[in-house]
Amino acid sequence: MAVPLERLIEQVYAARREGRFAEARDLARGAVALGRDLGAPALLARSLMALGQVERDLGQSGLAQPRYQEAVALLRQQDDGLALAHSVRHLGDLHQELGDLAQAEACYDEALAVYRRLPEVPPLVLANALRPLAILKDQMGETADGRRLWEKAKALYERAEVQAGVDECAARLAGRPAADS
Repeated sequence: MAVPLERLIEQVYAARREGRFAEARDLARGAVALGRDLGAPALLARSLMALGQVERDLGQSGLAQPRYQEAVALLRQQDDGLALAHSVRHLGDLHQELGDLAQAEACYDEALAVYRRLPEVPPLVLANALRPLAILKDQMGETADGRRLWEKAKALYERAEVQAGVDECAARLAGRPAADS
């Protein structure tokens, strides 16, 4: 039954990419229900994250928060550091979006700590984890820390050959916002 649930989660993301948010929400709710029925914590966590992301797409971040928190709690009991760090980072994004900067910072710090314990983390994954923390540090007026993080993220985006990331970091380091930021 795990394969149909994985397909259902893939359908959620396909509907999101295509802008079919109401359908994505319905599919994600179904995936959460199926994940609960199956007693599959890792897949349930993925389903909860998908539902939370759709709710954010729909401007319902307050509804998304308990989904993300439950997903993180489930992943803390699993042996998948990459999924945990990714989910904690997204929870940090949500806290930042909701204006809870202290909680956002705690999540970003935790995500980076988890990534550091893993044997191999792709440069793009690390860059994407540093970026929101750099934004947060800038937002909090901690510009020296922000600059250090932007420099690290830029180097990682260069290694990953992601020009949009390099360009954003360079613009932030130059003291001007990047286009489309």
